[in-house]
Amino acid sequence: MSETRKLTVKCPDCNSEMVVDAATGAILSHKKARQPIAGGKDFDSLLKGLDEDKARAEDVFAREVAAMKDRDRLLEEKFREAMRRAEEEPDEGPPRRPFDLD
Repeated sequence: MSETRKLTVKCPDCNSEMVVDAATGAILSHKKARQPIAGGKDFDSLLKGLDEDKARAEDVFAREVAAMKDRDRLLEEKFREAMRRAEEEPDEGPPRRPFDLD
């Protein structure tokens, strides 16, 4: 039996290794490149990122609390306006039933 020639090719984009059969061009095996831990960032930059995320979350929370307070006020104003209109405009009575139109 003749030994088939195998080529080991390294991808320049993702650094994965492929073993390719030279005669057929078929991929015999594929090995993914190891990803660096924490995306290759150091501990200080990760802590800084956490602090930024925390500040962003607190800002969003404060905006939502203010929006909820404003929402309560707006709903109260809408309710009072609807009550005023209901008192000013007389009620027309119950709507007509389709059977009454015959």
